[in-house]
Amino acid sequence: MDWRNGICGIVLSAGLFLPGLAAANDQDLLDAPEITISTKAEDSSRLYLRGDIGYAGWVDEGDPFYRNFDGGTGSYSNVPFDNARFDKPVSGTIGLGYRFNDVFRADLTAEYFEGRFDGSSLSANPCAGEGAGTSCALSHSANFSALGLMANGYVDLATLAGFTPYVGAGVGATHIDWKTVRESSTCLVGGGACSGAAGGTSYEGRDSWRFTYAVMAGVSYDVTDRLKFDIGYRYSRIADGDMFGFGAEALTGASGSKSYDDGLSRHEIRAGLRFALW
Repeated sequence: MDWRNGICGIVLSAGLFLPGLAAANDQDLLDAPEITISTKAEDSSRLYLRGDIGYAGWVDEGDPFYRNFDGGTGSYSNVPFDNARFDKPVSGTIGLGYRFNDVFRADLTAEYFEGRFDGSSLSANPCAGEGAGTSCALSHSANFSALGLMANGYVDLATLAGFTPYVGAGVGATHIDWKTVRESSTCLVGGGACSGAAGGTSYEGRDSWRFTYAVMAGVSYDVTDRLKFDIGYRYSRIADGDMFGFGAEALTGASGSKSYDDGLSRHEIRAGLRFALW
């Protein structure tokens, strides 16, 4: 009968112990920290201001060229630049945007930058005032200013430790305003002799609005819940247009040259801030 007494003791002890264990477990569950998943729903829609500084380390000017017009023959000839270079790579941008949710946002931006063009070319025709059999080396320099208005859209990817990578695209127009273009010419001896006189003239620059598109990628960092630091790359393409001209051309028997730029392709590194207004 001793084994029966042992079993009864074990059952009795378990009956006294289990209620206390259950109570302890219930208390532990009540004291456990609450686990929540933040969706940032309260922070998903905000109007924001932005400002950026850009550096266009590489500008591809395409194939700008002269279009010479001979009033005597009434014919045109195209003369490409042998060397063309664009300088002044810094730009500034301001904008107003809206974040629709954690993924999509859009903004309207205004960008301003300036540039300088230096180009040289060689014409088989004589310089002005030089004799037959000579050729002409030409060089041109001009400044321009540009104002771009763009509508942009972005997709923000996953956020990790405050960093949010993104991709985007934009479309708009850029107003290119060419200033006075200065030309210098040098006679090159060939089958004829050069007079030795230096030549030069200037042309009135042209201005026009041009279609522009852009693609971009970068990453933003949450400095605060409202302020973000943004750094990224942007490629933009500005359409072609006139650089300078000489009036009514053949309608009045004009002669001389006009120039045409083949647009600008800008590769930029940009850094800036975005501040949420509400």
